[in-house]
Amino acid sequence: MDAAMNCPKCNSEHAYQDGALWVCPECAHEWSSDAAAESAQEAGVRDAHGNPLTDGDSVIVIKDLKVKGSSSVVKGGTKVRNIRLTEGSDGHNIACKIDGIGAMNLKSEFVKKA
Repeated sequence: MDAAMNCPKCNSEHAYQDGALWVCPECAHEWSSDAAAESAQEAGVRDAHGNPLTDGDSVIVIKDLKVKGSSSVVKGGTKVRNIRLTEGSDGHNIACKIDGIGAMNLKSEFVKKA
């Protein structure tokens, strides 16, 4: 039994288990613990083709990207190794280091898994 289960709908920490279901007393949402694990797994970062990405993966940039604040461009086909997934509020959810440019953030919609 997981005592730290929060409601997936309203994120309430007062959810309780009732048989095989979890129940939220604040919004009356009911869910199974299996469904919560599946939705957390599906919510991960995915590339442009829908493949799940993890820390340490290598990706390939699928189109030319202008580097903000610079005249340089990341060319399509550039391979980026050892990415780190981040929580970017502006949509940039990959932190990486690109040869010749340096450290930068990318959006997962512009890369494909290598």
